[in-house]
Amino acid sequence: MVTTFRRWRTIALLGVLATVPVLIGVAIRIETSDGSSVGQGGGEGPAFIAQITNNGLFLVFTALAATLPFFLPMAIGVLAGDAIAGEAGAGTLRYLLVAPAGRTRLLLTKYATTMTFCLAATLVVAVSALAVGALLFPLGELTTISGTRISFTEGLGRALLIALVVAASLTGVAALGLFVSTLTNSGIAAMATTVGLLISVQILDQIPQLHALQPYFFSHYWLSFADLMRDPVYWDDLVHNLGLQALYAAVFGSAAWARFTAKDITA
Repeated sequence: MVTTFRRWRTIALLGVLATVPVLIGVAIRIETSDGSSVGQGGGEGPAFIAQITNNGLFLVFTALAATLPFFLPMAIGVLAGDAIAGEAGAGTLRYLLVAPAGRTRLLLTKYATTMTFCLAATLVVAVSALAVGALLFPLGELTTISGTRISFTEGLGRALLIALVVAASLTGVAALGLFVSTLTNSGIAAMATTVGLLISVQILDQIPQLHALQPYFFSHYWLSFADLMRDPVYWDDLVHNLGLQALYAAVFGSAAWARFTAKDITA
């Protein structure tokens, strides 16, 4: 984990993710500087965006909704795709296994590191959005999607819970990337393949003719975290999302283990 988080690539990815809420907050601040409301120009934005000017905490929800479809999973795909293939490409994989680390232990450690990055990346977005929201907009009680009012403290707790759910929503992508990483000795090829699969699945998830298959795509229930802002909370889609991520993690994690434990290590 120390090695991963000290890499300039990892720092750059976290820096880009931290910049997204800043750009959203500044853009909304400029747009509403004349007293107009967000979206009067006819455009539509992520969920909660119209509430940001009333309460800066909504910038956290908006930033997570804006980064979850592409930026967050792309960052996870880069890290997961490079987990094993990057070591092989650098010629260090053989030395790690001679250590003796053991293939199963090494694979579990790589997946644990990737999941730690999932949590860190999500919290970076949330903390950056909270700081920008507090700086540019007022804070106070929140109005939920159901129309009820909750205190700022409860809203902050729900924001943390939403961040944890978003991080958990990326476990399927992390397992998929790790599996792809065991198929090649090229880190760049593994990263490109993982990101390509991510984009392809999201495109397929928007085609109406595939509606029967879409509930099984790992990205289908990603935005269900918005249900945590209902009163009472609507759990059905959240449970479907977490269950689907667990299924993807089990399937591709097992496939990665089967491939890696039987693979001839030549680099």
